[in-house]
Amino acid sequence: MISDDQLNEYRLSGEKVRVVRDALEENDVRGVVVAWDENHVLIRKPNRNVVKLDRNYIYRPSREPRISLED
Repeated sequence: MISDDQLNEYRLSGEKVRVVRDALEENDVRGVVVAWDENHVLIRKPNRNVVKLDRNYIYRPSREPRISLED
């Protein structure tokens, strides 16, 4: 689970993050961190839609290479 400190750094910097949800790259979500609570994170996508995602997913800066998930 991603920490509150890391989420706050992403929010304050406005850096785009990549959320890896499963092994398929097309299911990744990219956007900026808007808000969070104990279980969820709100991500604003480039088209300005907001997505509510679980905190247990992998959150990485979008500029870094994707982490592959081997099932």
